[in-house]
Amino acid sequence: MTDYIDKINQYISMEKAVLDSLDKGEINDVMNVLENARLSGKRIFICGNGGSASTSAHLECDFNKGISYDQDIKYDIECLSDNVPMMMAIANDISYDDIFIVPLRNKLKKGDIVIGISGSGNSENVVKAFEYANSLGASTIAFTGYSGGRLKKIAQHGIHVPVDNMQIVEDVHLLLNHMMMFILSGMRGC
Repeated sequence: MTDYIDKINQYISMEKAVLDSLDKGEINDVMNVLENARLSGKRIFICGNGGSASTSAHLECDFNKGISYDQDIKYDIECLSDNVPMMMAIANDISYDDIFIVPLRNKLKKGDIVIGISGSGNSENVVKAFEYANSLGASTIAFTGYSGGRLKKIAQHGIHVPVDNMQIVEDVHLLLNHMMMFILSGMRGC
Protein backbone atom coordinates (compact mmCIF):
# COMPACT_ATOMS: atom_id res chain seq x y z
CA MET A 1 0.00 0.00 0.00
CA THR A 2 1.30 3.45 -0.96
CA ASP A 3 1.27 6.18 1.67
CA TYR A 4 -0.04 9.39 0.02
CA ILE A 5 -0.55 11.32 3.26
CA ASP A 6 2.38 13.72 2.76
CA LYS A 7 1.24 14.57 -0.77
CA ILE A 8 -2.36 14.98 0.43
CA ASN A 9 -1.18 17.40 3.12
CA GLN A 10 0.93 19.31 0.58
CA TYR A 11 -2.08 19.77 -1.73
CA ILE A 12 -4.35 20.88 1.11
CA SER A 13 -1.69 23.31 2.37
CA MET A 14 -1.29 24.79 -1.11
CA GLU A 15 -5.06 25.21 -1.44
CA LYS A 16 -5.29 26.95 1.95
CA ALA A 17 -2.43 29.32 1.07
CA VAL A 18 -4.08 30.25 -2.24
CA LEU A 19 -7.43 30.87 -0.55
CA ASP A 20 -5.75 33.13 2.00
CA SER A 21 -4.06 35.09 -0.82
CA LEU A 22 -7.27 35.90 -2.73
CA ASP A 23 -8.12 39.57 -3.11
CA LYS A 24 -11.39 39.90 -1.18
CA GLY A 25 -11.97 43.29 -2.81
CA GLU A 26 -12.04 41.62 -6.24
CA ILE A 27 -14.60 39.10 -5.00
CA ASN A 28 -16.74 41.83 -3.45
CA ASP A 29 -16.60 43.85 -6.69
CA VAL A 30 -17.69 40.87 -8.80
CA MET A 31 -20.56 40.05 -6.43
CA ASN A 32 -21.80 43.64 -6.67
CA VAL A 33 -21.60 43.62 -10.48
CA LEU A 34 -23.62 40.37 -10.55
CA GLU A 35 -26.23 41.63 -8.10
CA ASN A 36 -26.58 44.93 -10.00
CA ALA A 37 -27.14 42.93 -13.19
CA ARG A 38 -29.85 40.85 -11.51
CA LEU A 39 -31.61 43.87 -10.04
CA SER A 40 -31.52 45.80 -13.32
CA GLY A 41 -32.71 42.88 -15.46
CA LYS A 42 -29.47 42.40 -17.39
CA ARG A 43 -28.55 39.08 -18.95
CA ILE A 44 -25.38 37.30 -17.93
CA PHE A 45 -23.51 34.98 -20.29
CA ILE A 46 -20.79 32.66 -19.03
CA CYS A 47 -18.25 30.50 -20.85
CA GLY A 48 -15.14 28.41 -20.46
CA ASN A 49 -13.39 25.32 -21.83
CA GLY A 50 -12.86 21.91 -20.22
CA GLY A 51 -13.10 22.10 -16.43
CA SER A 52 -13.94 25.79 -16.77
CA ALA A 53 -16.92 24.86 -18.97
CA SER A 54 -18.10 22.61 -16.17
CA THR A 55 -17.70 25.43 -13.63
CA SER A 56 -19.58 27.76 -16.01
CA ALA A 57 -22.54 25.36 -16.18
CA HIS A 58 -22.41 24.85 -12.41
CA LEU A 59 -22.54 28.61 -11.78
CA GLU A 60 -25.48 28.99 -14.16
CA CYS A 61 -27.38 26.30 -12.25
CA ASP A 62 -26.51 27.64 -8.80
CA PHE A 63 -27.44 31.24 -9.63
CA ASN A 64 -30.55 30.57 -11.76
CA LYS A 65 -32.01 27.99 -9.40
CA GLY A 66 -30.18 28.21 -6.08
CA ILE A 67 -30.10 31.97 -5.55
CA SER A 68 -33.09 32.93 -7.70
CA TYR A 69 -35.60 30.36 -6.48
CA ASP A 70 -37.08 32.44 -3.62
CA GLN A 71 -36.36 35.89 -5.08
CA ASP A 72 -38.84 38.08 -6.94
CA ILE A 73 -36.10 39.40 -9.23
CA LYS A 74 -34.18 36.45 -10.60
CA TYR A 75 -30.82 35.93 -12.27
CA ASP A 76 -30.83 35.41 -16.05
CA ILE A 77 -27.63 33.48 -16.75
CA GLU A 78 -26.91 31.47 -19.88
CA CYS A 79 -23.94 29.13 -20.15
CA LEU A 80 -22.54 29.36 -23.67
CA SER A 81 -20.50 26.18 -23.07
CA ASP A 82 -23.64 24.03 -22.77
CA ASN A 83 -24.93 24.04 -26.36
CA VAL A 84 -22.72 21.29 -27.78
CA PRO A 85 -24.42 21.07 -31.22
CA MET A 86 -24.02 24.82 -31.78
CA MET A 87 -20.42 24.82 -30.57
CA MET A 88 -19.58 21.89 -32.85
CA ALA A 89 -21.26 23.54 -35.84
CA ILE A 90 -19.36 26.79 -35.28
CA ALA A 91 -16.07 24.95 -34.66
CA ASN A 92 -16.54 22.85 -37.81
CA ASP A 93 -17.85 25.56 -40.13
CA ILE A 94 -16.02 28.65 -38.84
CA SER A 95 -13.45 28.14 -36.07
CA TYR A 96 -13.24 26.83 -32.51
CA ASP A 97 -12.04 30.32 -31.57
CA ASP A 98 -15.52 31.64 -32.49
CA ILE A 99 -17.73 29.23 -30.49
CA PHE A 100 -18.67 31.92 -27.93
CA ILE A 101 -18.61 35.08 -30.02
CA VAL A 102 -21.16 33.80 -32.58
CA PRO A 103 -23.99 33.28 -30.04
CA LEU A 104 -23.05 36.54 -28.31
CA ARG A 105 -23.54 38.40 -31.60
CA ASN A 106 -27.13 37.08 -31.59
CA LYS A 107 -27.98 37.85 -27.97
CA LEU A 108 -25.63 40.23 -26.13
CA LYS A 109 -26.82 43.78 -25.53
CA LYS A 110 -25.10 46.84 -24.11
CA GLY A 111 -25.05 46.63 -20.32
CA ASP A 112 -25.24 42.82 -20.22
CA ILE A 113 -22.45 40.82 -18.59
CA VAL A 114 -20.04 38.24 -20.00
CA ILE A 115 -18.18 36.02 -17.52
CA GLY A 116 -15.18 34.11 -18.83
CA ILE A 117 -13.47 31.37 -16.87
CA SER A 118 -9.97 30.43 -18.00
CA GLY A 119 -7.25 28.96 -15.82
CA SER A 120 -4.51 30.32 -18.06
CA GLY A 121 -6.40 33.46 -19.04
CA ASN A 122 -5.41 32.82 -22.64
CA SER A 123 -8.27 30.76 -24.06
CA GLU A 124 -8.67 32.38 -27.47
CA ASN A 125 -12.42 31.79 -27.70
CA VAL A 126 -13.00 33.45 -24.31
CA VAL A 127 -10.64 36.33 -25.18
CA LYS A 128 -12.57 36.94 -28.43
CA ALA A 129 -15.87 36.93 -26.53
CA PHE A 130 -14.47 39.56 -24.14
CA GLU A 131 -13.15 41.74 -26.96
CA TYR A 132 -16.60 41.68 -28.57
CA ALA A 133 -18.40 42.35 -25.28
CA ASN A 134 -16.12 45.27 -24.46
CA SER A 135 -16.64 46.77 -27.93
CA LEU A 136 -20.42 46.52 -27.50
CA GLY A 137 -20.51 48.20 -24.09
CA ALA A 138 -21.19 45.06 -22.08
CA SER A 139 -19.34 44.34 -18.84
CA THR A 140 -16.75 41.59 -18.59
CA ILE A 141 -15.77 39.48 -15.57
CA ALA A 142 -12.76 37.13 -15.71
CA PHE A 143 -12.01 34.22 -13.40
CA THR A 144 -8.33 33.43 -14.05
CA GLY A 145 -5.29 31.68 -12.62
CA TYR A 146 -1.54 31.56 -13.32
CA SER A 147 -0.52 35.11 -14.40
CA GLY A 148 -4.07 35.93 -15.51
CA GLY A 149 -3.07 36.00 -19.16
CA ARG A 150 -4.70 38.26 -21.74
CA LEU A 151 -8.14 37.82 -20.19
CA LYS A 152 -7.12 39.51 -16.94
CA LYS A 153 -5.73 42.45 -18.92
CA ILE A 154 -8.92 43.11 -20.93
CA ALA A 155 -11.52 42.25 -18.27
CA GLN A 156 -13.31 45.12 -16.57
CA HIS A 157 -13.71 43.05 -13.39
CA GLY A 158 -12.14 39.83 -12.27
CA ILE A 159 -11.00 37.39 -9.65
CA HIS A 160 -7.45 36.16 -10.09
CA VAL A 161 -6.27 32.94 -8.42
CA PRO A 162 -2.50 33.50 -8.22
CA VAL A 163 -1.08 29.98 -8.54
CA ASP A 164 0.54 27.99 -11.36
CA ASN A 165 -1.48 24.83 -10.73
CA MET A 166 -4.56 24.14 -12.85
CA GLN A 167 -6.18 21.82 -10.30
CA ILE A 168 -5.97 24.43 -7.53
CA VAL A 169 -7.16 27.18 -9.90
CA GLU A 170 -10.20 25.13 -10.93
CA ASP A 171 -10.90 24.13 -7.30
CA VAL A 172 -10.92 27.78 -6.24
CA HIS A 173 -13.08 28.90 -9.18
CA LEU A 174 -15.74 26.38 -8.12
CA LEU A 175 -15.35 27.40 -4.48
CA LEU A 176 -15.89 31.04 -5.48
CA ASN A 177 -19.14 30.03 -7.18
CA HIS A 178 -20.36 28.24 -4.06
CA MET A 179 -19.25 31.05 -1.75
CA MET A 180 -21.03 33.70 -3.82
CA MET A 181 -24.15 31.53 -4.06
CA PHE A 182 -24.19 30.96 -0.30
CA ILE A 183 -23.78 34.65 0.50
CA LEU A 184 -26.15 35.99 -2.19
CA SER A 185 -28.87 33.52 -1.27
CA GLY A 186 -29.00 34.93 2.25
CA MET A 187 -26.42 32.50 3.66
CA ARG A 188 -28.68 29.49 3.52
CA GLY A 189 -27.79 26.14 2.04
CA CYS A 190 -29.67 25.56 -1.19
